[in-house]
Amino acid sequence: MAKIRKNDTVMIMNGKDKGKTGKVLSVFLKQDRVLVQGLNLVKKHARRTKEDQQGGIIQREGPIHISNLMAVCQKCDRPTRVGFSTLSDGTKIRICKRCKELI
Repeated sequence: MAKIRKNDTVMIMNGKDKGKTGKVLSVFLKQDRVLVQGLNLVKKHARRTKEDQQGGIIQREGPIHISNLMAVCQKCDRPTRVGFSTLSDGTKIRICKRCKELI
């Protein structure tokens, strides 16, 4: 079970976008990297094609290593470490280490 998943709100702890928050667009588990909406923007040179008539330099999100992110709890609205707990029916859930609330 991954600590950070798609659609989570995360805060960047290191790098050029340190302190900014965003929503996770996708997670690449094998590379331990994550795409965050609107953050870690990189410039990419795109060639003009039949589908894309407008070529040039475009900005898009670059992957960030998962160790540079922390999940933001909805209840305490602060970055927190993620813990795991099991419910009485045996299902495993993610919890906030600060307030023990469900993430």
